[in-house]
Amino acid sequence: MTLQTPIYLDNHATTAVDPRVLDAMLPYFSERFGNAASKSHAFGWEADAAVDTARQQVAKLIGAASPREIVFTSGATESDNLAIKGVAEAYRDKGNHIITCVTEHKAVLDSCKVLAKHGCEITYLPVAADGMIDMQRLRGAITEKTILLSIMAANNEIGTIQPIKEIGRLAKEKNILFHSDATQGVGKFPINVDAMGIDLLSLTAHKMYGPKGSGALYVRGNKPKVKLASMIDGGGHENGMRSGTLNVPGIVGLGKACELSQQEMSGEAERLIALRERLKDGILSQLDDVRINGHAEQRLPGNLNLSFAYIEGESLLMGLKDIAVSTGSACTSASLEPSYVLKAIGLADELAYSAIRFGLGRFTTEDEIDYTIKRVVEEVSRLRAMSPVYKAKQDRSQAANGKRS
Repeated sequence: MTLQTPIYLDNHATTAVDPRVLDAMLPYFSERFGNAASKSHAFGWEADAAVDTARQQVAKLIGAASPREIVFTSGATESDNLAIKGVAEAYRDKGNHIITCVTEHKAVLDSCKVLAKHGCEITYLPVAADGMIDMQRLRGAITEKTILLSIMAANNEIGTIQPIKEIGRLAKEKNILFHSDATQGVGKFPINVDAMGIDLLSLTAHKMYGPKGSGALYVRGNKPKVKLASMIDGGGHENGMRSGTLNVPGIVGLGKACELSQQEMSGEAERLIALRERLKDGILSQLDDVRINGHAEQRLPGNLNLSFAYIEGESLLMGLKDIAVSTGSACTSASLEPSYVLKAIGLADELAYSAIRFGLGRFTTEDEIDYTIKRVVEEVSRLRAMSPVYKAKQDRSQAANGKRS
């Protein structure tokens, strides 16, 4: 089989739609085109039944007690906004304090920034060098006015998986709601909202081989029954939490993507870890001065974030035109500033600017990994050969070795 380029290794930004997901969606663009809110004829009933099936598929993947706890949205950004702003409005009589983390997705950070302008108090927890939050620091940040903890399940840049179950246990102990942006985690490793004490959970289809523009928010319906103020009004869809005509094809695709992830998650994670380690070992065995960013073990199966000292990540990207990788989050890729996530884990600007995120996925092959290793080693070596700083470092090393010998 001939290797085809370009190779796609940016699966944290988005994933290709699985052909099985597309097959499930296609009828709802044509012969099954009804509006799920049309209750007076067969076209509407058919669409409504498809939405109900998808609700069940999403609920099953995350361990929700009832499909009615799933609210369909346009994606995780909307879900994050609805969860955070919706809680702030609905619980303002109880308190105005929200705790989150400095490495959260911009959808969470910017939602909190807006709320701060309207009188909410926001605590941004720092992280350790591996991207983990400190549970004791989290406990100490809680006050009598705290109404919500919002901590992501897994980071979209460095892949670090947070101690979600411990956070959920603390939230229950303190009688505080717990929201998790699980966009990168759902379908990649087991997440159970009941076992982990999660009250609100954001997810999207296009990070797990479903379509763009389709997502969901899990809203706990019991113990406690979570209240949310709606962000979009008009028609009372989704139990009044999110008005608007439902995107039936997209919802069907989301449901099918969840079903496939439920069935294949374990084997897929094992395969991706093996490919990730192959990529990591292949690069580190041939290049020096390479740093792994993120937790060594508690990380997404397909994530590898590396800093290549003495080069710029953008220059490496230009040299790797036949491989789709990134220097950070797709939502901040136009920024000239170093990644705020990498800065938060303590990287100097030089290492932050030299970082590359490799995102392996369902359709990544061994041949593609081997080709990527070869091309990365070639390009890093080429760029370092042109770097006066790297040459000076080599001269110092050679001089030191000469003295020792």
